[in-house]
Amino acid sequence: MDNFNLLCDELLIEILHRLPPGAPPTVSLVCKRWLYLHRCSSTVLSLRLPPVVTPLCLSAFLSGFPSLASLSLIPDSASADPDALLSSVAAADSVNNSLRRIRFLAGPVSPVSLSFLGSSCRNLCSLSVASLRGLSFRFLLGFPFLKEFSVLDLKAHVSVEEDGENEMFPAAELPIETLSLSGIGSGELGLGWLWRSCVNLRKLRLRSCEGTGDSFRFFFQALRGLRELELRTCRMIADRALLLIAQHSLSLSSLLLYDGGSRDGLLRFIARANAASLRKIDLRLPLDLEDDHLSAISSNFTKISIFKLQSCCLVTGLGLKSLGPAMGNALEELVLINCDAVEREPGLLTSLGQNLRRLKKLDLSYNEMLQDKELSSMLASCNSLVEIRLRGCGRLTDSVTTSMVRNCKQLEMADITHCRGVGLSAIESFVLNVPRLSRIIVEESKLTDAARTWVSRKTIRVG
Repeated sequence: MDNFNLLCDELLIEILHRLPPGAPPTVSLVCKRWLYLHRCSSTVLSLRLPPVVTPLCLSAFLSGFPSLASLSLIPDSASADPDALLSSVAAADSVNNSLRRIRFLAGPVSPVSLSFLGSSCRNLCSLSVASLRGLSFRFLLGFPFLKEFSVLDLKAHVSVEEDGENEMFPAAELPIETLSLSGIGSGELGLGWLWRSCVNLRKLRLRSCEGTGDSFRFFFQALRGLRELELRTCRMIADRALLLIAQHSLSLSSLLLYDGGSRDGLLRFIARANAASLRKIDLRLPLDLEDDHLSAISSNFTKISIFKLQSCCLVTGLGLKSLGPAMGNALEELVLINCDAVEREPGLLTSLGQNLRRLKKLDLSYNEMLQDKELSSMLASCNSLVEIRLRGCGRLTDSVTTSMVRNCKQLEMADITHCRGVGLSAIESFVLNVPRLSRIIVEESKLTDAARTWVSRKTIRVG
């Protein structure tokens, strides 16, 4: 301890920053000086609020973190009034100028407390709240640098009398580029002004939504410059939303669709979307996706660089094989998670490998019946892989690690978790013989002492 007292504050702070991730809460208990320096230099803080916390105590506590840039507050079952807690964050003068991100999950908050937060934390660029008291969004005018805004559950909003803001108030030009909303009800009022004002929107995430608020007459105005769209369990609005995207967005580059949309709705989107801009498709449609969709994608989207399928039980090997010749010059990442065709169609992976020679990332996780021979024949052609994920492929054996060592000289990351047929000696040989390996995800019990030594020497990250 005497030696550490000889160090200046700046040098001791640098040492504290270089400690392992789990160390900071422990080192702050060494002495008051270490606690003070730890708090003064901390930029990220996550707090679970106990029932006894008061707004005054929270404000005083946060004042001890003058460099805080990211704050996450998670409530206990009976925390104090959410508005009072949020106001206490705004009242912590020492963090107002440094805060850039706030994640506040302590219950419905009112526009008044959010307006107070905006007037105090002027540099905030990311805000996430659990729910709102009413669906009035004009408080966003008080956040001049806000790029990301998220509401986790609009269904839990506290109903208040609507003020007709959709027609009464002119649209603004909000700086928001990423918008995430969950639980929009059917016919919900109060979102029209938000859609009209998000003129800079680049990424939109909707989850468990039954509508877009105020019908669709304002919704399409937020789509013109959209580049990324995520629709998760939004089956009631997916078809209309995809059609509007195809009609109004010329720059969409990424689409994620999870449990939503109809067969015909997805076909219409594929036929009308701007193929020149789309680079990523992530489809998780176990009941809707068929070979016709894959054939249409192969014909219309030849510049796709990332293609992901998950739990798509109606897709056959014939449909998947059509992707290879069409995307061979562009595709760099292929994900086929829990895909029946991978397990039941012999020669599918061989065909894909022969056409997708530019592939850099491959994820075949949770294909329980995948055999060594099928995967090895694909790896023989995919010599540019830098990342492979085989989690949950229980039929694979030591032979597949030998194939990766022989064919994947560029490999940097591998996930071999829950591959019960792959033994300790195979993992040890894999760690030793893959020259560029920087990360491996595998059970601790499968790492021999020799493997641990090589992991340490080669600075390979485990997990």
